[in-house]
Amino acid sequence: MTDRAPVDVIDQLDRRVIAALQLNGRAPWNAVARWVGASETTAQRRYTALREQGLLRVVGTVELDRTREGSSMLVRVQTRPGHGLEAADRFAASPDVRFVAVVTGAADLIVDFVAADNEEMMRMLFTDLPAADLVTSTEAVPVIRAFTSASMWDTGLLPAEAAADLRPATSASSCDRADWDGAPQALTVLEQEVAAALKEDGRVQVSALARRLGHTESSVARAMDRLISRGILQFRTLVEPRLLGYEAEFMVWLSIEPDRLDAAGRQLAQHPGTKFLSAATGRFNLVGHMVLPRRTDLFHYTSDVIGALPGLIASDVTLHLATMKYSWHRMRSTA
Repeated sequence: MTDRAPVDVIDQLDRRVIAALQLNGRAPWNAVARWVGASETTAQRRYTALREQGLLRVVGTVELDRTREGSSMLVRVQTRPGHGLEAADRFAASPDVRFVAVVTGAADLIVDFVAADNEEMMRMLFTDLPAADLVTSTEAVPVIRAFTSASMWDTGLLPAEAAADLRPATSASSCDRADWDGAPQALTVLEQEVAAALKEDGRVQVSALARRLGHTESSVARAMDRLISRGILQFRTLVEPRLLGYEAEFMVWLSIEPDRLDAAGRQLAQHPGTKFLSAATGRFNLVGHMVLPRRTDLFHYTSDVIGALPGLIASDVTLHLATMKYSWHRMRSTA
């Protein structure tokens, strides 16, 4: 189980810094300072302190459905009674797993596997499944098309104008991009190296990145710019939603009439609580990761938001008790 920090470990200035970095993880400190109401030095110092405490991390993320770098499989896992946390720990330790949450409802765990091809996915799910001795059943939900991703989520803690100022001009939710239906693009070797390095530290300086990779600064900068402009590389800030005032973190699993799936996905992607939303295959064909200020807000959310989706056939909600791993990284949890 991960170490836990009290929610009041950060203050409002910390939250504004996090909100600015969620809008653009590589935003220059002078721009961050302008929107958080502090000096550049103070904003940078707050970020460094949060990162050293393990409460925050800025990472680069690759949009898998826009590349040939792999595919995502969300797996709903049921475990032997009393062994859910142990199983979650083992899943989180796997290098094949991008995300792990301990949840309530029809599943005990939600696990996101990423594989380069079908053969690798079969190995992960059928041969080398972590914690297989603790698992009683699984349901695999292949992710096929993202409507929006966590990098595009706005915490709502800064004015709406902050997003327009801080985010790159090319930034847009996947379904709003003109090339959404374009074929996946292969990455060059240098682009793969740049993306892999930014996955560890999204704010690393180009000069340091060039030295680490053994390339010139100009070639690394151009590779990064290409990835960003094509919508392949985005930056997100990993932080527990509770620290930002969102007590309810959950996933929705929806069955939508096929001819209404696009309309339903675009509608739900616009909701301010939607962090991630994707079309999928199987029993559920629309899957999302959501947050709300309070658990009680789920009452109106299920009736007024989910219930209003076009073509809705059935829905399920799994409420997060703890998130063990975000975007390949284990984070310190909040009490």
